[in-house]
Amino acid sequence: MSPASSQAAATHAVAAPVVPASDADTRMRPGGPGYRRMSFALFLAGVATFALLYSTQALLPLVSDDFGASASTASWTVSGATFALALCVLPLSALSERFGRRTIMTASLTVAVTVGLLVPFAPSLGVLIALRALQGAALAGLPASAMAYLAEEVRPKALVAAIGLFVAGNSIGGMSGRVIGGWIAQAWGWRVAVGTIGVMAVVCAVAFRMLLPEPKHFSPGSLRPRALAQTVGGHLANPLLRRLYVIGALFMTVFGAVYTVIGYRLTAAPFSLPQGIVGSIFLVYLVGTVSSAAAGRFVARLGRRGTLYLAAGTTTAGLLLALVPRLPVVLLGLMLITAGFFAGHATASSAVSHTATHGRAQASALYQSAYYVGSSAGSAVGAIAFHAGGWAGTVCLGLVAVLGVVSITAWGTYAARAQRRHTTAGALAAH
Repeated sequence: MSPASSQAAATHAVAAPVVPASDADTRMRPGGPGYRRMSFALFLAGVATFALLYSTQALLPLVSDDFGASASTASWTVSGATFALALCVLPLSALSERFGRRTIMTASLTVAVTVGLLVPFAPSLGVLIALRALQGAALAGLPASAMAYLAEEVRPKALVAAIGLFVAGNSIGGMSGRVIGGWIAQAWGWRVAVGTIGVMAVVCAVAFRMLLPEPKHFSPGSLRPRALAQTVGGHLANPLLRRLYVIGALFMTVFGAVYTVIGYRLTAAPFSLPQGIVGSIFLVYLVGTVSSAAAGRFVARLGRRGTLYLAAGTTTAGLLLALVPRLPVVLLGLMLITAGFFAGHATASSAVSHTATHGRAQASALYQSAYYVGSSAGSAVGAIAFHAGGWAGTVCLGLVAVLGVVSITAWGTYAARAQRRHTTAGALAAH
């Protein structure tokens, strides 16, 4: 991980220059030609991306047992994939500017699902981590290209909803991969589980290619390094985009940390749950589907910053509840963490797409890069914190990251008010 409805106010809330839609606007809109096909195609791409990217996360206790590895070492089967994605997302987004969003997304999924079919046969943990890193690098062509495709092909008022549906696909993919994988792993082991997830991703990839409409508003850009550097430098010089990038990274740090070690916590005392039940815990991802769907409405009512505060508060409440050593309370905590994360992610990622007026693939790529650096850091540092201080150590890491989100959002609020006062003073002086 759709943010839907009340989009006119939402677009103002993310400070986007919106061109009013008219009959001459040939971009897609809800109910219009191709919109459903496009939405379902990108939903399936989101399912495949998260199912593959996090295919080993719920199975880490079994991976640890198979290779005799610690939690922090086994976690690199997740961190390696997300870190490779973070490194490769910008170069692949540049290729999408030249060769097209649809082409790069198709190539990325093709390579990723091919590697996914090889992962079950990894003879050692080192080979497994290497294959997972290659898979993450391949998937790097998906997220930024998908958001750029939507920004170019969908009318502004429908953009938050369309991006939210892609994010919802992320949540469904992350959930289904973990739930299905957990039950299959309990019966036949983690290798059969990740192989099944790979086959599921192949089906999604084929359907994606068949359904996604040809782009009508894409204009090829330059692959010159200087032009790319200028575009990236321009985005990084934008203080709003910088804040959004860090916010995305911090939200994902919380999410990556929690879901990397939750399997270890629930398979140990006092819970001692079997692997199939632990995999089913990820059904709470459905809450993420709902919260990403509601993000557009919250932005319309509360503004972007208000929605980010709400997402941060919800995540904090979830982290604190998850400390209670009772399974129903832990589940409630996971639900709140998931709801807060997906609402915050949908809000920040759609704000990036609205804010960037050029080089949208690079703007989205920088967000995705920061986002997956946060995921890698959360997985790796979260496992270290769990090893050092147990579940409470992981929760402390999450609380620090949420505090960062609140601080950056508050700074953005202060900066916006200062800018308004400056503009008002300048207008009065002119008169």
